[in-house]
Amino acid sequence: MRQNPARRHALLDAAIEVLARDGSRGLTLRAIDKEAGVPTGTASNYFANRDELLVQVVRRTRERLAPDPDAVAATMDQPPSPALATELMRQLLARQRADRTSNLAMLELRLEATRRPELHAQLSDFLATEHREVVDFHLDAGLPGDRLGVALLYFGMLGLIVDDFTLPAILEPYDVDELIEQLVTRLLRQRT
Repeated sequence: MRQNPARRHALLDAAIEVLARDGSRGLTLRAIDKEAGVPTGTASNYFANRDELLVQVVRRTRERLAPDPDAVAATMDQPPSPALATELMRQLLARQRADRTSNLAMLELRLEATRRPELHAQLSDFLATEHREVVDFHLDAGLPGDRLGVALLYFGMLGLIVDDFTLPAILEPYDVDELIEQLVTRLLRQRT
């Protein structure tokens, strides 16, 4: 397998574009080559099989969607509070909106995982680890709420993001900033 990291990233980014646009059935090595603007057969030099490609696409989407550490550090330079948790959720939505393609590709990968046991195992492990890291970050930062409240916030934000990308008309009657503020306020109440 070829090891040119820049070419691999370009092919994975092309795969994300194809997956988001055409779905998993449209994701072929030839389609990736065409999207990346490389000679036919290039992608097959980088990915041994479809399962390997899909797992690498998962990792690449997560890289693309990860927050900038400097931006997080700047945001976290304030005392823990519901307002800070709300700001983090607003930034999360903004970051997801900035890379709509990666989010749509992840939705396609979730669906594909229902049919591919190897991808299901990899994606489940990857997203479960990510979920734990998000919850731990929140709690370790001293932000309001307990483990269950933070988990509910995670799942609530995921649902909001999915609707925002797939059926935004559902959200039209609502002020999304208010929805986020209420999610934080209601789910992260301090327990006594």
